Amino acid sequence: MAGSVGENKFRVLVLGGCGFLGRHFTEFLIKNELVSKIRVVDKVPPQTAWLNKYHQEIFANSLVEFKSANLINSASCQNAFSDSEGTFDFVINFAAETKTGQSDAVYREGIVKLSINCAKESCKQKVKRYVEISSGQVYANEKMPSKETSQLDPWTTMGKLKLEVEKELSSFSDLNYIVLRPAIVYGKGDKQGLTPRLVVGAVYKHLGEMMKLLWTKDLKMNTVHVSDVSRAVWHVCMNGKKGEVYNVVDKGESTQGKISSIISDIFNINHDYFGSAMSTLAKLDLNNLVEEINDKHLGPWAEACAKDGICNTPLNPYLHSELLNDKHLNLNGNKLDATGFVYQVPSITKENLREVIDDYVEMNLFPRSLAL
Repeated sequence: MAGSVGENKFRVLVLGGCGFLGRHFTEFLIKNELVSKIRVVDKVPPQTAWLNKYHQEIFANSLVEFKSANLINSASCQNAFSDSEGTFDFVINFAAETKTGQSDAVYREGIVKLSINCAKESCKQKVKRYVEISSGQVYANEKMPSKETSQLDPWTTMGKLKLEVEKELSSFSDLNYIVLRPAIVYGKGDKQGLTPRLVVGAVYKHLGEMMKLLWTKDLKMNTVHVSDVSRAVWHVCMNGKKGEVYNVVDKGESTQGKISSIISDIFNINHDYFGSAMSTLAKLDLNNLVEEINDKHLGPWAEACAKDGICNTPLNPYLHSELLNDKHLNLNGNKLDATGFVYQVPSITKENLREVIDDYVEMNLFPRSLAL
């Protein structure tokens, strides 16, 4: 499958293509003139997917075709793959139920059933390569970086179900599939990676208070920029090996301390940590504590938005209790490096996160007064 960019133009099916990862991957394909056709499949149409102006232009490109589908439904999934011009070369599955606070049944359908439907259809269609986007949350909580062969013990609902999908895929002997396990993905259009923490930082600027966080600055929160995820997906389409799993993680070894320091710098606020002892006590009643924290943040965020004339925004400071546990997200990316992949954004910076905020300010989804 190895080949250089520009040798051929491919037909690519991007599942969940209006989402955060999907839109950036679509942009990558168009910018680099890699395709003769992209079909973007999503249950959410581009018009209501909170695309910025640039991504709206990308989706208006004549090579991009949008198709609405509910991939949980087998017939709808089959229709999403069906094309009179022939089979798609590459199928990339970014689709998954990611909204927080859903029932286990909703997550199971929106992650496991959806992905298996897409894998089955890819098998039938004999696609050249199928790429499944899994999660770095499938590993045990380790202070040492987890390799692809390290102990697996998922600590979030999404991590558990993504691992189920990986195990199911291994039974598809005729499917040329690859699995990617990304760290925390951030960049323009992110709503659930680091953006809730950015919103929380803005709330504390609005309140004029110190931002206090659970645990310590040393909690591992490895990251990867969305542009590098897009490049990694294409790289494994060209250079990956059937049935292999690859971690996707930058070189910055991001921690809660590093991320919080950048956020504090952006909003000119102070921050501190409750520390392990206090946080362990809080953990005994974490769900109630998190609800109190979220209640404290939601009102001021609504006030700040109203003050700046923002009537509707997909952004909020809600932090899910699963992501506030003392769990390290600590990945070793050597395996992908060994295939020749090189990161263009090797470490998270203040400029990287400012781009996210500025993009949302331009879309009138983030209070300009808090971004100054």
